[in-house]
Amino acid sequence: MAKIFEDHFSELQADMVSICLEYVSGKADKIFIYSSCENSTIASDFFYSIDGNIVERHKLNSLNTNGIHYDTSNDRQFAALGIINGNMKKIAELCKLHERENPTEIKLIYDVGKNSLNANYRYDSIHSEDIEKTGTDIAEEWFKELASQSEY
Repeated sequence: MAKIFEDHFSELQADMVSICLEYVSGKADKIFIYSSCENSTIASDFFYSIDGNIVERHKLNSLNTNGIHYDTSNDRQFAALGIINGNMKKIAELCKLHERENPTEIKLIYDVGKNSLNANYRYDSIHSEDIEKTGTDIAEEWFKELASQSEY
């Protein structure tokens, strides 16, 4: 049976989760992935919930996690972001090919323990009309919002 649009779309999101899970060697409670694509500009970020703490990818080793050391080198961060950005580009191409509306923003929350994915999509203009705000700024706002909440 041939794959349909939804299968391809889901595989690209699963690949985003997979690279972020690999980044922490599976040692996280939740993974948060942000990606936006507006006017051919792609921006992405990812961060984690570990032991009740929301932590950015480059600050994982600031946690006291029983001697676990994470490889947060710039090369590793850029490689993961490159895969996420590449998948976001493939999503845009897939949407165009199947004449579907392309999401301008995707927020993924993957619960590692439950093996469940929650995805939120937006299709309106997020930051392209704001001369001061970028996709990276939106991702940072989402991180701060989640970090200030206690349920994550």
